[in-house]
Amino acid sequence: MFTVGQPSLLTVRNLRVNFYTYRGVVKALDGIDLEIVQGETLGLVGETGSGKSVTALSLIRLIPDPPGKIDDGEILLQGENLLQKSESEMRKVRGARIAMVFQDPSTFLNPVLTIGEQIIETLLVHDVLRGPNLKGKALRLKAREKAVQLLKQVRMPDPAGTLRKYPDELSGGMRQRAMIAMAVACHPDLLIADEPTTALDVTIQAQILELLNDLKKQEGLSVLMITHDLGIVAETCDRVAVMYGGNIVEVGPTSRIFENPLHPYTKALLNSIPRMSTHLERLDSIKGTVPNLISPPSGCRFHPRCPMAMDVCQMNKPVLEEVEERHSVACFLYPEKKPT
Repeated sequence: MFTVGQPSLLTVRNLRVNFYTYRGVVKALDGIDLEIVQGETLGLVGETGSGKSVTALSLIRLIPDPPGKIDDGEILLQGENLLQKSESEMRKVRGARIAMVFQDPSTFLNPVLTIGEQIIETLLVHDVLRGPNLKGKALRLKAREKAVQLLKQVRMPDPAGTLRKYPDELSGGMRQRAMIAMAVACHPDLLIADEPTTALDVTIQAQILELLNDLKKQEGLSVLMITHDLGIVAETCDRVAVMYGGNIVEVGPTSRIFENPLHPYTKALLNSIPRMSTHLERLDSIKGTVPNLISPPSGCRFHPRCPMAMDVCQMNKPVLEEVEERHSVACFLYPEKKPT
């Protein structure tokens, strides 16, 4: 369970990721800083194209190269810089220490292997099952028993029967449960959930979020919840990091972000949420579109869409700084912010 003062699990410093395309260099992440402490759920929110999924893939070094490249920064997992590890060393990190639940499970589950074969492979590759006499058929049998336990843990109907099924025989919610079972199979320290409820109906969404919350408590996980749904953030996250145009523009406790948002972009996101208590002829929206990251705006990347933009916003990039306890913002509207 998350409490203030817990030690840091993952620290990201000055992370820069570029994609080298024939049209130009896409500056996807522009020097982001991020921290996830042990036992917390950190929500990463922002519009499509803000850099959320690129951030997640960078943490486990799965940026496609080419065209993508991590050009600068540090990703420290309990003090170890993942950017200095070889690919063979990273294979031991992925799944075992950092696991990921992808947005579309049908894309990442192998369609020609049964659910059981895929979970068992995960257990065997990461050497989760140990014992003096565990090899050959005995090891496979133990792995199958463990796979059934994992499917029970994620509340899969008929766990034993599901092992024999292929992904296309399962519903979207059941495929997502299978992905979550594979993700927690090796008892990772950090679980990255990238839009885990996208394309699921509301009832199944609630079940998946409840399941992730229960697994967090049972396994002692830290969770990075990537979403554009602020309702999910309010329900599940301890802290929130708001992304725009490849930058983190605001970070703080969930309650504080919702009660007292500081950055104009955060305010605009919250104002765009429909409210049953208020009758509006027209919903609020954020004017303009997300920036072209091949030629992003100078200074603050949000300034072309910001109703409170000043001259300094066009010339200088604001730095993320703490303006009240545990609440940081990258904006020149606050007296603590100085041009750099």
